[in-house]
Amino acid sequence: MSTPDAVQLALYLAALLGLSPPLGTYMAKVYQEGRPPLVGRLLGPLEGLIYRACGIRPEQEMGWRTYALSLLAFNLLGGLALYGLLRLQGELPLNPLGLAGMEPWLAFNTAVSFVSNTNWQAYAGESALTNFTQMLGLTAQNFLSAATGMACLAALIRGLARRESASVGNFFVDLVRSLLYVLLPLALLLSLVLVSQGVVQTLAARQEVTPLQETIQGAGQGPARGDAAGQALALGPAASQVAIKQLGTNGGGFFNANSAHPLENPTPLSNFLQCLAILLIPAALCHTFGAMVGDRRQGWVLLLAMLALFLAGLGLALWAEAAGNPGLAGLGLEEQGGSLEGKEVRVGVVGSALWAVATTAASNGSVNAMHDSLTPLGGLVPMLMMQLGEVVFGGVGSGLYGMLCFVLVAVFIAGLMVGRTPEYLGKKIGAFEIKMAALVIMAPLFAVLVPTALAVSGPAAAASSNPGAHGFSQVLYAFSSMGNNNGSAFAGLDATGPLYTLGGAMAMLVARYWLALPVLALAGALAAAKSVPPGPGTLPTHTPLFCGLLVAVVLVVGALAFLPALALGPVVEHLQMLGH
Repeated sequence: MSTPDAVQLALYLAALLGLSPPLGTYMAKVYQEGRPPLVGRLLGPLEGLIYRACGIRPEQEMGWRTYALSLLAFNLLGGLALYGLLRLQGELPLNPLGLAGMEPWLAFNTAVSFVSNTNWQAYAGESALTNFTQMLGLTAQNFLSAATGMACLAALIRGLARRESASVGNFFVDLVRSLLYVLLPLALLLSLVLVSQGVVQTLAARQEVTPLQETIQGAGQGPARGDAAGQALALGPAASQVAIKQLGTNGGGFFNANSAHPLENPTPLSNFLQCLAILLIPAALCHTFGAMVGDRRQGWVLLLAMLALFLAGLGLALWAEAAGNPGLAGLGLEEQGGSLEGKEVRVGVVGSALWAVATTAASNGSVNAMHDSLTPLGGLVPMLMMQLGEVVFGGVGSGLYGMLCFVLVAVFIAGLMVGRTPEYLGKKIGAFEIKMAALVIMAPLFAVLVPTALAVSGPAAAASSNPGAHGFSQVLYAFSSMGNNNGSAFAGLDATGPLYTLGGAMAMLVARYWLALPVLALAGALAAAKSVPPGPGTLPTHTPLFCGLLVAVVLVVGALAFLPALALGPVVEHLQMLGH
């Protein structure tokens, strides 16, 4: 690894670990105290106006059932509104290209995708969606779906922090505060920086330009061509969507090439900031958790467990991509500096591998390189990051509440080993809590493996561009992405068929709401529980020992569930690449 690459990685980790504590402390104040200083004075009147206009009583808290019903109803209305917008966009304004409405099943898949914070895209944004749809539909849902995950996490943290309480907060208050005091200010700041770097932000539809080659030829400095023609560049309000797609771990690209597109990601600084934004809020929420439960060490343990898994995956991806494809050496095409297939040369191997691991460790899904062109083991890492349940940082809110379910399982296992009733933060962990945690952990496994088996055993297998091990990896990656609310994909898979549009939509719904409901039930049960003072048999959950146990539990669950499938895909492909 070159010195600039090492410096890039060091700066990235330093910025992540340096910025996440103050942001986490700030978000704890948002959820505990309401309006934070300064920002609260500026946006507090707007918050009050929203409550009055929507009939929300901020002082009226909800039990977990009311909280869950409010979440489901709000998301259902948002999904229906987005579906209608996609279907009717041909009749709506800001459509200079005259684009028609989206087909019914594709519109359904897209609506589910953005409402569930997955942002799976089976279309090219610049040629399928109008500016009106991109702004009012997709960008709005990027904010709302992220705020929904953060609200759900806030309810679970209150459940752990409170004692004998019948309520876990107010969903609409948590939603509004997540939007006003966290997501909107950060997205506005990042948008302005991205615009300064050249990320496009305009309502214009196209810009006719003359390619550089034609300019040189026209000046008589090159061979003339008889088919000289201009090029139409797609434009639009991209910077505002790019900012929230990264901060909210949404990932949906304004352009089809996503963050590999020069108008979404034009400079080294924009690349660094966008990659940092992917993990910033998920990392900061660990500190929010520690502050809200009154023990910051608990937040650090969760953050370090996530970081350990992330660094292990990053190390394997960097090694695999730097090694490249040994088969090319025998053809006289030995790669210089690692595998650059499918990567932007300006980003390089290290920048591409870092982004690939970060975007799949979080439920982001944006890409600055084509994951389908990664080496077999390089492609295995982002696939495994998703298959671990999107808990290695994970989505904003959803990643941490998924990791907390693994924490309960780890505490339960430790209790069994020493013959003590498991406890966590002064709460006894009983059968109900473990059942809810098991639902959260197991639901994505079924959402991934069942449709993958159906796809490769039926006519849908023909949708893959490769009949071998890589073709299986394409299908497995697609459902790993949809079944864990990620949204990234291996190219070469036609995902417009019924199994992928309808089956994928069902997988996305399960991965989002079949997890959120048990989490809220868990929050209600924990909030109502009595406090248990620590005793001699209580397992300390703020130590390196527990951090290691938590990492082991996450890995064992992922390995047991997905190792056979990974062996059939990327592992076989790697052996084939080596000539075995």
